[in-house]
Amino acid sequence: MATGVLRLSDVIVPSVFVPMVRRLAVEKTALITSGAMVADPLLDRFLAGPGLTIDMPRLNPIDRQDVENVSSDDPTVFSTPNKPSTGDEIAVRLSRNNSWSQMDLVRALLAADPLAQLANDIAQYWAYRRQRAVIAHLAGVFAANAAATDASHVQNDMTRDISGAGYTAGVTDFNGAAFIQALLTMGDAMGGIALVAMHSVVYASALTKNLIQFRLDSEANPTIPTYMGKDVTLDDSMPNNAGVFETWLFGRGSVTYGTGSPEVPNEVLRIPGAGNGGGQETMWDRVEWAHHVPGTAYVGTPPKGGPTNAATTNNLAAATSWARIAKDRRSIPIARIITREF
Repeated sequence: MATGVLRLSDVIVPSVFVPMVRRLAVEKTALITSGAMVADPLLDRFLAGPGLTIDMPRLNPIDRQDVENVSSDDPTVFSTPNKPSTGDEIAVRLSRNNSWSQMDLVRALLAADPLAQLANDIAQYWAYRRQRAVIAHLAGVFAANAAATDASHVQNDMTRDISGAGYTAGVTDFNGAAFIQALLTMGDAMGGIALVAMHSVVYASALTKNLIQFRLDSEANPTIPTYMGKDVTLDDSMPNNAGVFETWLFGRGSVTYGTGSPEVPNEVLRIPGAGNGGGQETMWDRVEWAHHVPGTAYVGTPPKGGPTNAATTNNLAAATSWARIAKDRRSIPIARIITREF
């Protein structure tokens, strides 16, 4: 029988532990598993190299409003070709980390399979934090869209706001008419919307009104909530303030993501003298992420570790951090509804 004390450094082998955590984190991130977010190898390659931002030149779709020529038999009349428009989309690197001491992980280390339990706990943490980063990113994109109309966008052409000045049941709260009007901001591309992200308060309101239906999961159980045929995901980090809530609509693949690997993604430090000689172990875990809404560009000046989730200058939720590059609003398959629920 082995003797001694089970320690973090005994449990964690980085080459095994890190891939396990990263895989589990992806499986637990609702926006990824829903299909709203899809992996982009270009962002993975960017994160494997240097630099805080990545430029992604964009060739815009042909403008369907361009009027075609009418052919003639006059040899002296020549057509003038149209010039495709381009733009430069920009994504930004997010370098994040956190650490935990042994005291915080005692219960995990007492599990029957401590490695699996520890990996699961950390994966759940990173899944939640990644989703918070994406929500902050999208909050910034919507905030930029709420700015005054300019050459690249029409103010609030991605939003249906029914929140009003005060609460009125059936008028300012979530309802089918507002949902359809939000879809309509996508024009004839509204069929691409596949997912609805709601705060639990909005979800409860819709559920009370019998607006939510359930489809079968992989085990034929009716557990997956839907609204008008769109999958619903719940997240209480959705923007809300004083009874006003945002509900977001996504097309599949409306956000792309990349995952990198820091030079030292995971390590454990033992300090024998801590605790008056009782000893202490601390584990650090580090991640590299990039997220991108096609048709947009990060236009802030990122700090060295990348922007935070805050709404302050140069950070993810700030309106001034983002610009629309796609000229056609339908090229960006996201929309939002702002409601007042109480």
